[in-house]
Amino acid sequence: MARQAARTQAASPALLSIGQVLARLTPEFPDLSSSKLRFLEERGLVSPARTASGYRKFSPADVERLRTVLGMQRDHYLPLKVIKTYLADLDAGRNPQLPGTATNASMLPAGRRFSRDELLREAGASAELLQQAISASLIAPADRFGEEALTVLRALAELAGSGIEPRHLRGFRAAAEREIGLIETALVPIARRNDVTSKAQTAELAREIAAHLDVVRGSIIRSSLARIRP
Repeated sequence: MARQAARTQAASPALLSIGQVLARLTPEFPDLSSSKLRFLEERGLVSPARTASGYRKFSPADVERLRTVLGMQRDHYLPLKVIKTYLADLDAGRNPQLPGTATNASMLPAGRRFSRDELLREAGASAELLQQAISASLIAPADRFGEEALTVLRALAELAGSGIEPRHLRGFRAAAEREIGLIETALVPIARRNDVTSKAQTAELAREIAAHLDVVRGSIIRSSLARIRP
């Protein structure tokens, strides 16, 4: 019986402690902490096993699930509620579209970086358009650009075909700064707390508020479009 139990234990995937999970994931997600892991568990994104003493133990599947959650937060800035729904669909055997990706623009490999020439080639944009976007504060200047810059530059290239240039969109930066001010004001009560999960809660609430603002902004635009007559 003892030999059988030993064989069963050896055949089972090795379970990891919080420290071991952090060692695996922090190279990819430097801001990850034990409090963030506990916060994700509280939100139902991952359900590690517990030892008799109450210590959390994470399976390889738990680690991959955490990698997915953290990647979706970092690369697509999605709130946990949206990510949780997406994962629930996957768990149910469905094939949901990645939230917030109406096109394939956000489906590039996570963390991909582009030189200036690579960015222009991938976006199908001119160097002049990129410079105009940087001047209008729509894209941050950099030696290497991320996927967000590629998505924005592609959109600007399409808009240019309709006569909408980066200089016409300077107001977007000012509007975004006003929204950031609203978010910062809403986060003050949580930011004042001095507990171990306040940082994770603050970041998550910021994402949720930003997502709600996107809904309101989109509704206003769609309502305004209804007034346009062909």
